[in-house]
Amino acid sequence: MVTSTISKKQLHRIDLIFKNEDDCLQILRKTMAKPKEEILNEMINSGLKGRGGAGFPTGLKWKLTSEIQAESKFVICNADEGEPGTFKDREILSRVSHKVLAGMAVCASIIGATQGYIYLRGEYHFLIPILRSKLREFHDNLNELGLDFSVDIFMGAGAYICGEESALFESMEGKRGEPRNKPPFPTLNGYMGKPTVINNVETLAHAYTIFKYGAKKFRDLGVQDSRGSKVFSVSGDTPIPGIYELELGMTVQDFVDDFGDGDTKAVQVGGASGFLVPRKRFAETTIGYQGKLRGISLPTGGSMMIFNSSRSMYNVLNNYLEFFEEESCGQCTPCRVGCQQLLKGIKAVKRGERSTSYLDKLLKLTETMKLTAKCGLGQSVANSFSSIVENFREEMIY
Repeated sequence: MVTSTISKKQLHRIDLIFKNEDDCLQILRKTMAKPKEEILNEMINSGLKGRGGAGFPTGLKWKLTSEIQAESKFVICNADEGEPGTFKDREILSRVSHKVLAGMAVCASIIGATQGYIYLRGEYHFLIPILRSKLREFHDNLNELGLDFSVDIFMGAGAYICGEESALFESMEGKRGEPRNKPPFPTLNGYMGKPTVINNVETLAHAYTIFKYGAKKFRDLGVQDSRGSKVFSVSGDTPIPGIYELELGMTVQDFVDDFGDGDTKAVQVGGASGFLVPRKRFAETTIGYQGKLRGISLPTGGSMMIFNSSRSMYNVLNNYLEFFEEESCGQCTPCRVGCQQLLKGIKAVKRGERSTSYLDKLLKLTETMKLTAKCGLGQSVANSFSSIVENFREEMIY
């Protein structure tokens, strides 16, 4: 459900991603007529950063891959949207997948790739008929433009870890979905060991906006190092759940004023792997990628979960840890054992089998996981654990 037209307006709601536009062929023709350097500079100047959560500059990723000499290269759209509380990419693919495909085509032209893939989350199998229809139209457009590029769909199997780019490559190559050591990075050694650009669904859709309207229009949105708009999946204790495109740079207080139910005590920014912001931090916490604009700046892949006073933060944390314990690939000890011990630990404290000081030992464990886990899954467990335990310690006990 997209509710971007609701009349209540405290935040600046944008209508770029979901704007109904049928000029894809014309935009592709206009863009492809430009020199590659001009397109790259436009992408870099726009300030677009990856909307999957990591925030790596998109134009720079394309540029680095274009500079590498290789017999073959790949463009991959990461549609393995597995983060709890996130459902924006599903909507983008179902409504404006042509924008995503256009972004892939331009990227392929710049880096010299002839093959692309959409890595689709296993639970999104219902999108295949829509995507296949759009792909037929897309390939017809490419033939008309004389472009040698094709896109296929690769179905995931529902593993959260495969949202991590190198685990995704392993999955596509028919191996167990486990993260690789880095470096080398995908720009040099990605899918099948070849230079690969992998972008999130929303990132590619924003690229289309830049192709059509120019870098300035995109850059005029947002603030400082957090340029442009962002699509948010809003859920939880809110009277208006749904998908909204908003400018980056808002505070959590701005967000709560617009979407809260009047009794919001915490907001989980970025899903289970993100941070929980308590009420006392709303005004000083900004949603953005880098820098401290008005206190703390937090990136997000798009999930914004709202909790009011009726919610037990112990139950919230317990649910997160059960999720991480289940989804850990088990490859590295810090994540595999750490998730288990954190879950056992909070349950022991809640039952009174451990003293409250044991929570401090668990916090030290999360810091170890953050430093030693192989990939973002194990490293990010510390985010939600520390932000919940430190701000709602009493709810872990009583």
